Amino acid sequence: METAMSIALGIGLSAACGFRLFVPFLVAGIASWLGVLPLSEGFEWIGTLPAILLFGSATILEIAAYYVPWIDNALDSIATPAAVVAGIVAAASVMTDLSPLLKWSVALIGGGGVAGAIQGTTAVLRLISTTLSGGAANPIVSTAEWVASLITSLLSILLPLAAVLLVALVLLAGWRTARRDRSKGSPALDPSSHNQ
Repeated sequence: METAMSIALGIGLSAACGFRLFVPFLVAGIASWLGVLPLSEGFEWIGTLPAILLFGSATILEIAAYYVPWIDNALDSIATPAAVVAGIVAAASVMTDLSPLLKWSVALIGGGGVAGAIQGTTAVLRLISTTLSGGAANPIVSTAEWVASLITSLLSILLPLAAVLLVALVLLAGWRTARRDRSKGSPALDPSSHNQ
């Protein structure tokens, strides 16, 4: 059961990286600093005061940047690969009682995969929002993303299995939305509309 909880914690924090890169690290750093969250060997630096201050500053800058029209879409192009890397690091940093082979396998496949899937889903939703509202609704999407990152991070630490369930529901909803819009011929999801 302890192994399952550790993996769920890692997957939950990785998913939170898909919404916002730095929020999960800030939450994990504070939790570690308070003695609530043990970190894996080699990742203890995440719970140090300098790291927490750095993550706090980066979180503020990242959240603010997503409220600037058109920059939010540009950020998505670099956020997707960065989210995969962040998801791998976040997962590996909290899976404390696993063998190195299992820890890094789960971190690479599960952590990086779920972070990339969440980031890809939010990028598609932002593209749909930009197309349908001319970008006017993007601040709502941005707010939902950082709040989702915060909630997922906190839930991962407090109730890891519930966080994994939440992640599964978000991915399912994103997949259904993208599939519905693709079947309706949404210009946001039609690759030929971007070449004109």
